[in-house]
Amino acid sequence: MTGGSHNVRAATAETIAEAAARLAAGELVAFPTETVYGLGADATNDLAVAAVFKAKQRPRFNPLIVHVVDFKAAERIAKFDAKAEAVAAWHWPGPLTLVLPRRADAGLSYLVSAGLNTVAVRVPSHAIAQALLAKCGRPVAAPSANPSGRVSPTTAAHVADTLGTAAAMILDGGPCPVGVESTVLDLTGPKPVLLRPGGLAVESLERRIGPIAPAGGGDRPRAPGMLARHYAPAVPVRPNAFAVHPGEALLGFGPEAVNATLNLSPRGDLQEAAANLFAMLRQLDRPEAYTAIAVMPIPCAGLGRAINDRLRRAAAPRPPAGEGTGDVWDAERGPAAPCVLPGTGDRDDG
Repeated sequence: MTGGSHNVRAATAETIAEAAARLAAGELVAFPTETVYGLGADATNDLAVAAVFKAKQRPRFNPLIVHVVDFKAAERIAKFDAKAEAVAAWHWPGPLTLVLPRRADAGLSYLVSAGLNTVAVRVPSHAIAQALLAKCGRPVAAPSANPSGRVSPTTAAHVADTLGTAAAMILDGGPCPVGVESTVLDLTGPKPVLLRPGGLAVESLERRIGPIAPAGGGDRPRAPGMLARHYAPAVPVRPNAFAVHPGEALLGFGPEAVNATLNLSPRGDLQEAAANLFAMLRQLDRPEAYTAIAVMPIPCAGLGRAINDRLRRAAAPRPPAGEGTGDVWDAERGPAAPCVLPGTGDRDDG
């Protein structure tokens, strides 16, 4: 995906204002941070966030880091205890992402958190990122502006070379001064956990808060992508359903789903289906009304791979009582889950 140099714009007051307007309109904008260039979308807009997954060719749904302009903005979407407040005061703005409990009234797309009750949030220090976030006035989900699995971009040219025209605008702010992704620290449990080393040295954090456990330490995996089951509705989920059993809700897909309780995309659009997935699963998560959620087959291509992966994990057997579900943030780079083609037993690990 090349040929995007025409949408590279030098960052000025005028182009930053235009970029903010494009974000508000649901378009994608690439912009520099002190770490790497991010591919930004309005974090409150389901379709815009789904477009990020499509543009990055992201193999499955992983939570996205939400960028905000300051601590007050972060408080509106995440819950801070005393330790989290102290860490934020010491290291924000800067190359540190905190994983925290998500506020029920955060107003974020469920797709940002991959249906989890946590949110990964940071306050970047880069002047252009700060200006864009201030002008935009809303949280911006922004993973690195490159296709999944490729080297992260540290210049506008890198973004244009790998993402092409997927971003409506690429704000050129020169090379990123840090050049590696942010450090990701999970503060949702009793002990801090390092989910990803990055632009802020772990030693600096440990001088402030004491020992930090590595991801995967302890008695269970610390990231949901490592588990067979996560985002577990109370109502059982049955993917690839060709018929509906008595008492089930039907989550449909496509124009033929005329009797569906809800339809992920009446026109059969995978981006629309991805944007609706988590919200509709939550709407149907009503044990008093339904015995199960039957989901019509979803094509296993593009974002369909992510949708099928998410449904398969939601449908997996529940863990033994007391073991939990690993409801924490998942780092971007993990093994892609296999994709089961609807109606077959084939495995596609590509």
